[in-house]
Amino acid sequence: MVGYMHRDLVEDKKWITEEEYKEGLALAQLAPGPLAAQLGIYIGFVHYGLIGATLAGLAFVLPSFVMVVLLGMAYKLYSGLPGMQAVFYGVSAAVIGIIAISAYKLTIKSVSSLNLEAIKSKWLLWIFYIAGIVVTVITQQESILLFVGCGLIYMVVKAPPKWIKKPVAVPSVLLMGIGFWDYKGKTLEEIGWFFLKAGTFVFGSGLAIVPFLHGGVVNEFGWLNEKQFVDSVAVAMVSPGPVVITVAFIGYLIAGFPGACVAALATFLPCYIFTVAFAPSFKKIAKNTSIKAFVDGITAVVIGALVGAVIIIAMRSLVDIPTVLIAILSMLALIYIKKVKEPHLILIAAVIGLILKLWI
Repeated sequence: MVGYMHRDLVEDKKWITEEEYKEGLALAQLAPGPLAAQLGIYIGFVHYGLIGATLAGLAFVLPSFVMVVLLGMAYKLYSGLPGMQAVFYGVSAAVIGIIAISAYKLTIKSVSSLNLEAIKSKWLLWIFYIAGIVVTVITQQESILLFVGCGLIYMVVKAPPKWIKKPVAVPSVLLMGIGFWDYKGKTLEEIGWFFLKAGTFVFGSGLAIVPFLHGGVVNEFGWLNEKQFVDSVAVAMVSPGPVVITVAFIGYLIAGFPGACVAALATFLPCYIFTVAFAPSFKKIAKNTSIKAFVDGITAVVIGALVGAVIIIAMRSLVDIPTVLIAILSMLALIYIKKVKEPHLILIAAVIGLILKLWI
């Protein structure tokens, strides 16, 4: 999505300059939350201030939010039918392959390439990365303390600040009444706080949020089972818009439309606040080596956690030879067929699932 923004807004429409785009991308990489959403908010802020940032953020999220809520309604109504089960039989396996390739690409991009010299120079990031995998697989949940701790360690080792300030408490979010139905008050409050943490402590690609969500939604709170969680990720991938919009689908399955609204608001609000707050002074922030090192440390362990989550989900979702083959073929397609996109694989896997379950 970040690539599409450059093509459309810089090259074709020339709404923003190359320099403005690069500055926005640098800020988005330093701040928590989904990368593409932050860049969109920043682009809106560049020329039109707070109003532009707000409109860009809403336009970025609302279309896909509406789509996944509608898909959530259909999922609740028809998930027990053989046809729907057959579709997600194939789709869930393809999602495992897609996330595995994404995790590999994120590893190469954010930790280091796999040659010996690069690994030696980034050995500490690789330790954080492996720690993220091991802790996630063993505990079957993701630890915010591990994320922040790795970030602080890398900052102190690579670019120690002149002084270390006490961490600032995360601001609370007031959850407003929006015509609730099919919900429990305590559940909405739990949804709000959990997804607020997800939006605050996860950096980079939208898929980086998957292990954090898995640890809370499936293991900690038990809101969804493993199959429902994988289906939620699949729905986000097959619909246009950011992958992070899966939070709205998850929120809908947990507590209906109010749950979808609270989950989406809580997830995207932190990146909106960070982007708008830091945009005016981002040049100084982007050049701060201590902050860069902190983000690099967190990113390495978060990607490791993503790999750990892939392992856990794969062990539970790849239940037979056909699902294993679908996952492997999805990975090979992404590696060797340059023009294939994730939604294409999802649709093909859905058709394969229907054929395997209903006609063979």
